[in-house]
Amino acid sequence: MNYEIFSRIILPVTALITLIAAFIIYRTVKLKPEGSNRMKEIASYIREGAMVFLSREYRFIAIFVVVMFVVLLALLGWPTAIAFVIGGLFSVLAGFFGMRTATLANVRTAEAAKSKGMGPALRVAFSGGTVMGLSVVGLGLLGISAIIHFGSGTALLEALTGFSLGASSMALFGRVGGGIYTKAADVGADLVGKLEAGIPEDDPRNPAVIADNVGDNVGDVAGMGSDLFESYVGAIVSAVTLAVTLPVELIGNRIAAISYPLLLSGAGALFSLIGIIVVTRLKMKNPAKLLNTGTYVSSLLTMLAALGLSYWLFGTYQHFIAVTSGLIAGVLIGTTTEYFTSADYRPVKNLAKACRTGAATNVIDGFALGMGSSFIPILLIAAATFASFRLVGLYGVALAAVGMLSTVGMTISVDAYGPIADNAGGIAQMADLPHEVREVTDKLDSVGNTTAAIGKGFAIGSAALTALSLFVSYAQVSKLAVIDLLDPTAIIGLFIGGAFPFLFSALTMNSVGKAAFQMIEEVRRQFRNEPGIIAGTELPDYNRCIEISTNASLREMILPGLLAVLGPVLIGLTLGPVALGGMLAGALVTGVVLAITLSNSGGAWDNAKKYIEEGHEGGPGSDAHRAAVVGDTVGDPFKDTSGPSINILIKLMTIVAMVFAPFF
Repeated sequence: MNYEIFSRIILPVTALITLIAAFIIYRTVKLKPEGSNRMKEIASYIREGAMVFLSREYRFIAIFVVVMFVVLLALLGWPTAIAFVIGGLFSVLAGFFGMRTATLANVRTAEAAKSKGMGPALRVAFSGGTVMGLSVVGLGLLGISAIIHFGSGTALLEALTGFSLGASSMALFGRVGGGIYTKAADVGADLVGKLEAGIPEDDPRNPAVIADNVGDNVGDVAGMGSDLFESYVGAIVSAVTLAVTLPVELIGNRIAAISYPLLLSGAGALFSLIGIIVVTRLKMKNPAKLLNTGTYVSSLLTMLAALGLSYWLFGTYQHFIAVTSGLIAGVLIGTTTEYFTSADYRPVKNLAKACRTGAATNVIDGFALGMGSSFIPILLIAAATFASFRLVGLYGVALAAVGMLSTVGMTISVDAYGPIADNAGGIAQMADLPHEVREVTDKLDSVGNTTAAIGKGFAIGSAALTALSLFVSYAQVSKLAVIDLLDPTAIIGLFIGGAFPFLFSALTMNSVGKAAFQMIEEVRRQFRNEPGIIAGTELPDYNRCIEISTNASLREMILPGLLAVLGPVLIGLTLGPVALGGMLAGALVTGVVLAITLSNSGGAWDNAKKYIEEGHEGGPGSDAHRAAVVGDTVGDPFKDTSGPSINILIKLMTIVAMVFAPFF
């Protein structure tokens, strides 16, 4: 049987099914009641602010796309250039569709919490998140199915790397720009509002509160969507690339090796849809258990599909075990992340206890928690790498990455639900809804913080495996049989690459700091010059804070983005392919550890603050609460800007190295 023809049919059909399902869910969410006129007004501020940011960000990105298209067309030809544009466009669309739905679902979640309680509110928020999850999967599969029609051999490889380069570039700008926006607003709102003015979170008197809620959408929804679109596409591209480039004796049937990751991704998309249906139909009182049930159902069904496809295509179960090693590692990384970042477990409770002795002990313990939490995920990644390599070789490592992200439709749906619940809480507070409504949304938001941390764990784990397999593809293209650690050129590259994630993180954190400084000064100015704001007799100038976050994020995202693209090119041109190989290896090792550390520290600080706000360790307004707010603001750029951007960085560097390898 011609597996290639079969996969070319299945892939676009699956893509259309998921995209149609996303549209139906979008329409269903839109029909839900929005609540009072005040709730609608606040939601419109958030929606308009988010759209203003995206429109300005996309104008900048369009300039970058045009420049890169011309460069790629001149140097590498039309397959790479056109595929780059398609990858960038689909990445942008994934983020846009998700954010558009999220800004509709937030007010409807608040209304459901007010009129019907936690269960219905959870379903509305989750349904809003599923549009993002299904859009990422549908557009990813649609793009890949279009790319495989570019031909075979060299033309296919050029198109695949171009597509992945477009997706990675847009993801980096989206994640960095959105992360700077949301954290500048969040830090400004918390430090001045909570600590200096003594007003609650999401209080309508806070001038930065609308910008903060806008940031949840542009950073944690649109940015996250582009991020995981890039991860999903990168994993598939790495597997197909190795299936095309590795000697046939290492992979067996080449056509089957190309078809396997494509068919598995299609099956995972459909089973993610089943997991979504399970979550929306089951009735459970515990939101975390309900969301986890959907994840486990989709993962189990995908494992069964991997088993059947492995036997059908290759006549052995070895490829199934390679895929399963990645899938199990992803679930276990998520479980480990949940343990270290959820307020239901000892680490976060101990962190909240540390807040009783001040902000310093909170920051010290939180950073130590993040560093310690990185060890188990690294062991899990190493175990998946070992198992998959021993069974199927280097191709198996790429399959492990595909397995880890095969249920990304479900993973993203759970992840994107969090910012919607967070926005719903903000709307409830600003619209002066009963306290019981805020209790419901806070519970959903707390679960959302954990699910977001789990989603970051999946993205980081898959980034390690995907970057490793792409690194092998780079070695194939560059004709590097081995990188000798006794070669000074390789060592130089290794040191530079190892330092690169730290330099990148420093730039993005400094960007958040600069933007937050402007935000803090503006909020203080409004409180000082307009005393009617605190008194509640005068509305603050929300638009000024939105403008500060927008301008700062667009300005500050340029340097980190260009650094990620130009860094590998400069090293390759000046020091050669061996040094570049060392650079990629160094960035991979330090980048994965640093990304896990930053993401888990930030998630733990955030939930420690929420744990105290629930009445523990002195409750809101206590010294412990003030210390927890400081820790949370320190963790904001950790978990929502620098941490999640690193996994894009290490893959983008490898993709850039692959694309421009012929010139080094």
